Amino acid sequence: MTENITSESPYIRLQRELGEMIASAQAGDKLPTEPELAKQMGVSRSTLREAMRSFETQGLLIRRQGAGTFIADSSRVFETGLEALESLETIAERLGLEISMGKLEIEKLLADDRMGEMFGVQPRTELLGVSRVIYVKDQPAAYLRDILPQDILAPDDIRDGFTGSVLDLLIQKSSPELEQSSTEIKVIPAPPNVARALDIQRGEGLLMFEADLVSRQGRVIDHSYSYFLPGYFRFHVVRKIGIV
Repeated sequence: MTENITSESPYIRLQRELGEMIASAQAGDKLPTEPELAKQMGVSRSTLREAMRSFETQGLLIRRQGAGTFIADSSRVFETGLEALESLETIAERLGLEISMGKLEIEKLLADDRMGEMFGVQPRTELLGVSRVIYVKDQPAAYLRDILPQDILAPDDIRDGFTGSVLDLLIQKSSPELEQSSTEIKVIPAPPNVARALDIQRGEGLLMFEADLVSRQGRVIDHSYSYFLPGYFRFHVVRKIGIV
């Protein structure tokens, strides 16, 4: 039986037509501008933007500030489980993806009360902040920021050979030994500084990991924020029934 679509709501029709357009396009194709596409679809720009946002969240569209909206390239996708703690560089090597680092920023910070308690140091102790953008095939895909005590990682440790992974640096140092990472995962609107770094519009949905890396001695040695563009990342977790 052929499904009757004449009773579709305007929004459902819009989503269906956008889905058909995306499915028939090639990776990297640029969509018409919002005014052109809204006129073509017979909807307002605000309605179109809301419908497109759902496809961006699914990783099917990539929006570039000042450049337009493009069909996502599935060959660039990081698809991995979260059971093991690995750097993006390690995952990329396993998947055969080409990644690089750009816009590296190293800064000294003073611990506030919260950070002092977290790291077990006195307030106003100098901490190290390391922020960088990770590119996939020359396109920004993730923004990473780590905050660490300088007895764990000092500015001189970030040398010319640094490719973006603080985790790999700490593993290579082997002191202190790493035990585990406690991570909170949520979807957030892109903050202004992250949006600029990733070349996207402020407020676009990003997947964010906020994590504490803990040593075998139980000390937090790294507090990190990882912001991922959904079009480049698919994470999954294997869970077993009745295991607490």
